[in-house]
Formats: sequence, C-alpha cells, structure tokens
Amino acid sequence: MLFHFTPAHVGILGPIINHSFVFVGFFFLISGFVLAYNYADRETLRKRTFYVARISRVYPVYLFTLIVSIPFLQLEWPAHSPHDFYLGLILTPLTLQGWSPILATFWNTVAWTLPAEMILYALFPFLLIGLATLYTGRLKRFASPGWLIVTFFGIWILGLVPHTLYLLLNPDHLTEPVTRYTYAYWLRALKYTPLAYFCTFTAGVILARLHGVLELTPKRRGILAFAALIALGLFFAFAVDRVPYVLVHGAIMLPLFGALLIGLSGPNLIASAFSWRPLVLFGETTFALYMLHFNVFQMIHIYHLPERLHFVAYDPWVSYLAIIALAFAVHSFYEQPARRFVLNHFSPKR
Repeated sequence: MLFHFTPAHVGILGPIINHSFVFVGFFFLISGFVLAYNYADRETLRKRTFYVARISRVYPVYLFTLIVSIPFLQLEWPAHSPHDFYLGLILTPLTLQGWSPILATFWNTVAWTLPAEMILYALFPFLLIGLATLYTGRLKRFASPGWLIVTFFGIWILGLVPHTLYLLLNPDHLTEPVTRYTYAYWLRALKYTPLAYFCTFTAGVILARLHGVLELTPKRRGILAFAALIALGLFFAFAVDRVPYVLVHGAIMLPLFGALLIGLSGPNLIASAFSWRPLVLFGETTFALYMLHFNVFQMIHIYHLPERLHFVAYDPWVSYLAIIALAFAVHSFYEQPARRFVLNHFSPKR
C-alpha cells in the first residue's frame, strides 16, 4: 500500500518502500515453502482436497474485490480496444487475465497475482510427487543438504535467465533505462505472467525440503535470520538503485529471502517477535488488505472523501487506517465464513 500510494517524507524507509514489489516475489517463495512444509510429509495428497482448500483461501476475497471494483470498468473501456475489454471481462473472473501481458492488471491492478497463484497451485501436487519420487529413487543422494542448496541456487539462476536475456536483447526496443513506470509488452510479460514466478515458487518447495533435513540449533537459526536481515538492509540502503530494475524485479535477492525464511522457521528470538499475537492477527488479514488497497484507496479519493469528511490534513494516513479496518472487517465477516462454506460444500466426502 505504501509502495502504490507513498506518503511524503518516508526518510530512510524510501529505498524499501520504493522497491516493495520485491516482496511479491518473496510471497511466492513463502507460498511454495509453506505448502511443501504442510504437505510433503503426508502419505497421500488428494488433489481435489488440496484444490478446494486453495480456492477457498483465495477466490472468495478475489471475487469480492472484483465486485467492489466494478466502477473501475468505466476506466478500462477507453484504455483498451473493444476486443481486449470484453476479453478482460471474461478472463478476469476466471483468474486467467495474467496470461495476457496487456490484460494482466485489468479491473483490479494488483489481482494479477491470482492467475500466477492458481497455476502454481494446480502444478504443486505434481511437483511434490515428482520431487518425492526423485529423492527416494536412485537420486536419493541429491536430497542431502548440500545438494538441496545447490538445487536452490540452480533454480534461482534459471529464474534470472529470462530477465538477463531481456537486458541483453531489449525486445521492447527501449531507449531509456527501465523503471517501475516503464510500460512495454515484454516487460509486462516478465512482471506479470505466471511462468515468471515458477522458479521462485519451486525454490520455496526445495527450501522446505532443505528445512526438513537441516539440523540447526535455535541459536544458529537466529544468527541466520539476523544475518539475512542485515544483508537485506544493506542491499536496500546501498545497492538496490545500482542493480537494473529488471533483475531486482526478477528476484535477484532470492538467496537472502531464502536464508531469512530458513532462519525464521524454527524457535529463536527473532521468530518469537514475529509470532506476537497482534502481529499474527494482522498478518491473517493481509491477503484482503493486498486485494483491496489499490482500488479502495483510489475510490476514497475519486469520491473526494477526505474533503467531504474534513480529514485532508491527516491524509493519506486516515485512508491507510480506513483500508486496514476494512480489511479486518472483510477478513472476519466475509473471508473466513466464505472459506468455511466452500470447504464444507465442495470438499470430498470422507
């Protein structure tokens, strides 16, 4: 939210806020990690059970935000050809708009992540089964910590190949350095299409397997998490503006995020801070916050609510708080009940 609608005078947080798009890649890493962490040790994985659980987690809020965002369709009409507009109307409710670089941000700009999530969820059971078969057969030795680390770095490098080729080949024929505001077809393909995040997600799955075989004491995990946080802070402070935008967006910081994730996945002082109950509760609402913030913030200002309610002097902070409060309400009174409804009515019978 701060990235899309940045307040004045952010000070030393500027480099982090201005490059907050990197945390979307971190989310896909966490997603692969958490799913593999939860499902890897199960004897069987019923695909329908898994798919219903995933859909119940993301689609109700996604659908709610599309309904709330219907007024924005009048802004999409002049921005697209009639063909693309009607195609966007069809693809977006089906979470397929992300496969089109042109339509990826149609209707609700931040919802481009849902097509990526859906295809990665669809592939996850097959990926998990494939890795389990691979690591229990003749290649069992590759399940050692050393080989898993090598695999993680190999997937990371493979994921950077398209971004490196983009810099070398310049397929969009750009004459200026790429920034977050650059609009170009192949650049949007790198930023928004689902396949761009397959390696990041798979790296998370490998990281979960590494977590399962590493024997780290709480002290060592704490040191690893602390070192990763320091390295990330130094990168944002001194290096992030020196690295091409395309590579930063392409998860060049993935090893640091991976180290942080391993460090926080066991008991230590830093992990205990993240387990503080109010922070956990806030974390549970962040999917609704992510899906709502972009269009709701704009609606607040399109309808001139700060002026009408006389809080212009305290904006955008009042707008931030209002959106966070809305996210809590949506999470409590809609997201959780809708999730239970989907699970109860569409999960396979026991």
